[in-house]
Amino acid sequence: MNILLVTMGMDIGGAETHILELAKELKKRGNVVYVASNGGKYVEELNESGIEHIWAPLHNKHPLNMLKSSKILKQTILDKKIDLVHSHSRISSFVCGKLFNKMNFPFVTSAHWTFKVTPLLRKMTNWGENVVAVSEDIKEYLIKNYGVDESSIFVTVNGIDTEKFSKNIDFSDIEKEFDLRKDSRRIVYISRMDESRALVARQLINISKELDEKIENLEIVIVGGGDVFDELNQKCDDINKELGKKLIIMTGARTDINKFAACGEIFIGVSRSALEAMACEMPVIVAGNEGYIGIFDESKLDSGIETNFCCRGLEMPTEETLKKDILELMQKQNKENYGKYGRETVQNYYSIKKMVDDCERAYDKTLKEHEK
Repeated sequence: MNILLVTMGMDIGGAETHILELAKELKKRGNVVYVASNGGKYVEELNESGIEHIWAPLHNKHPLNMLKSSKILKQTILDKKIDLVHSHSRISSFVCGKLFNKMNFPFVTSAHWTFKVTPLLRKMTNWGENVVAVSEDIKEYLIKNYGVDESSIFVTVNGIDTEKFSKNIDFSDIEKEFDLRKDSRRIVYISRMDESRALVARQLINISKELDEKIENLEIVIVGGGDVFDELNQKCDDINKELGKKLIIMTGARTDINKFAACGEIFIGVSRSALEAMACEMPVIVAGNEGYIGIFDESKLDSGIETNFCCRGLEMPTEETLKKDILELMQKQNKENYGKYGRETVQNYYSIKKMVDDCERAYDKTLKEHEK
């Protein structure tokens, strides 16, 4: 098929990585794939994979941008003879939904997150003919808040490339770039540094001096960029100056996430970042803005899967809980067992094959409905 994937942008993030991996695997399976968005750092990787990126200003709700995007997408659907459109964000789904009403193409959407629900936003939200939800709790959210028919929802996962994310990845270049100490006991945290995502980054920074007192040769690496990066970076600089050493390194936004996911002794994060670190056999503390799972082991599997490792609905992280789990995990003698179990979890439940198979089931149902 000729498939058009549409989203707001292709900068670094969990949904964007999901779309990137989906596009690459769909192409491997013999489809012609196009991605339309406002652009971003992952466009280069799309192009390197032979996937054409089509620019459209889908990054905000400005009426002129949505009108311009609509014209670009309409022409793309006609010129590229698109067989199916798959949208991945609220704004892109609204624009594609308006086009769908006029052009009647097979139309699928994905729900990567829970959105704020108001009467106006509910009217602006279009879930297409069938929906791919990335977790069971998002499926329930769609049914409860938008009245989406359960039979039209396909639950999938964030598929992880276990060759790209592996403990065998060579990360010597980032050690050199950031002057990381080879003999350090390194904690790695990866997330967007946006106000809506950076709660645990703040907590980690706040407890860093206490951790430094109890963990010899500690090094904390925080990866990600966003609207509070400068604020947090300044706070880290102040702590480093106070201590007279480089305790915390903030890298900013990166595309070589696999190297950072593999370079530490333990990892802290949520959602796709946590799964990527698990694929690298890193012991993981699952913590984010929506809740706290803690040290991931067999006892946390159900809560991880149910919330797509986003911790929605669970207890919130606190500095004390985070500090306690970090110290406990750093002191464990069998940390490699946590890492091995994490990789097994990714291989068993979060393969790219499963993710794309689930999407293709939604595609097949949508196409058959159109044939009828």
